[in-house]
Amino acid sequence: MTTALWRYVLADTLTDELLHPAVPFQDVEFGPGLNSAGSFRAVLKPRFVRANPALFTDRATTVYIERDHQLRDGYMLWRLAPEGEAFAVEGAGWPSYLEHRHDLHGDLAGRGPYIEADPCRLIRDAWDYSRAAPEGDIRVVVDEASSPAKIGTAEQPLTYPWWNYVKLAEVVSTAVQVADHPEYTHGVDTGPDGRPIRRVRLAYPRLGRRRFDIAFATGVNIVENPTVVYDFDSYSNTVIGIGAGEGATAVRAGDIVSDGRLRLESVLTRPDVSDQALLNSLTRSARIGRQQFGTVEQIVVRHHKAAPALSWQVGDDVRVIVHNRWADIDTWMRIVGWTTRTATDTYVIDLEPSGSFTYGSTVA
Repeated sequence: MTTALWRYVLADTLTDELLHPAVPFQDVEFGPGLNSAGSFRAVLKPRFVRANPALFTDRATTVYIERDHQLRDGYMLWRLAPEGEAFAVEGAGWPSYLEHRHDLHGDLAGRGPYIEADPCRLIRDAWDYSRAAPEGDIRVVVDEASSPAKIGTAEQPLTYPWWNYVKLAEVVSTAVQVADHPEYTHGVDTGPDGRPIRRVRLAYPRLGRRRFDIAFATGVNIVENPTVVYDFDSYSNTVIGIGAGEGATAVRAGDIVSDGRLRLESVLTRPDVSDQALLNSLTRSARIGRQQFGTVEQIVVRHHKAAPALSWQVGDDVRVIVHNRWADIDTWMRIVGWTTRTATDTYVIDLEPSGSFTYGSTVA
């Protein structure tokens, strides 16, 4: 098996000035998450820290991660502390910066109050406000997504009084808590000039896509026996679909199956769907997904032609096949995050039931 080549490039967070071309991090673990900043963890030998004290004390720093000479990710480093015989290093993705910034002017300097506002706008406003302050622009590009979801009403607008000094991260959190909200994750691209572009990937109705080109299976690329969870909290044999429209006039559908188990109900809300046949199909797909009893919440995989390393994205629906003495499962699951372990080139992938979603003419 060919060993992957990992490289950790250190840069100034504010200016992106190159500080070190290959930091000797060890025991590195990193990964993104759905609607979160993700995380980075590693250790450094004391000798390197003593020889390069200014790298971590004179300025805020960012690590860019390459696998086999290809840029894969980036994280802001927040903490360096002695831990045993090494220094523990901790970081997080670009959204973590908003945990350290507050609204000092109120309503993001006049961008609010928010009445019937798209939550995508709220997310972009938080980033725009952050970069307007001196030494506050970390050059994050936020995707130009939009959604039909609404925040605030004429009677109860969403407003941020200046005296509350709300964290900008809380503004973003509000945007992804409303019904039918958009989704985001962090990332990094390589620009035309070869330099990294820091990204907040924003999408509606959701991130990711159904992946027919990759799969995870025991005996193939799953390297540890996964735990199969039987959870009635996520089980439904009755799904009610609510589509476009208001109140009693909204498009509605129902898919009910008597399977001998206790009747458990859930509601699928899709205000973007006005076609009755499509809502019927989505509701049935949701019921099929939620009626599956026995799910895999986490798997550990290796690089394999069935799913090359990091060929997946946050939000993707992937086929997961588990055959062991505890379970016999072949189902679609959604990737909501993962942790890369560079020492072993393995990937701990967090999953949740796929539910239902329309990919063009295909219902997931």
